[in-house]
Amino acid sequence: MSRRRLLGAAGAATAVGAVSACGEPPEPQEVRRGQVIGQTTEVPEGGGTVFSHSKLVVTQPEKGEFKAFDAACTHGGCTVQEVDKELIRCLCHGSEFDYTSGEPVSGPAQDPLAPFTVTIDGSDIILD
Repeated sequence: MSRRRLLGAAGAATAVGAVSACGEPPEPQEVRRGQVIGQTTEVPEGGGTVFSHSKLVVTQPEKGEFKAFDAACTHGGCTVQEVDKELIRCLCHGSEFDYTSGEPVSGPAQDPLAPFTVTIDGSDIILD
């Protein structure tokens, strides 16, 4: 084996070892725990807002009551795009979820959106 080939093989083995040692990258929500993900003024009462930077959808079913869910549709993984008329909608394939529970209402999705808890501090929405 040539020196160049030997060094290349050693580098590849090191890279594979480094990737497997690191494991999977954390979910966007895990990175944002304890941080402000948005403002209460951005979440309408009786509706919700998708915070794509943290892959969360936050709803306000009643004044001052905030719920948070994973914004990745459980059908195909697309980010849900809107919250309208008490439904969280994924426009990729038409799945709709209840905005108070994250349960699927219609479409191909069969599993609910994963819930998260948030704390309100003034107008800040903080992911627990």
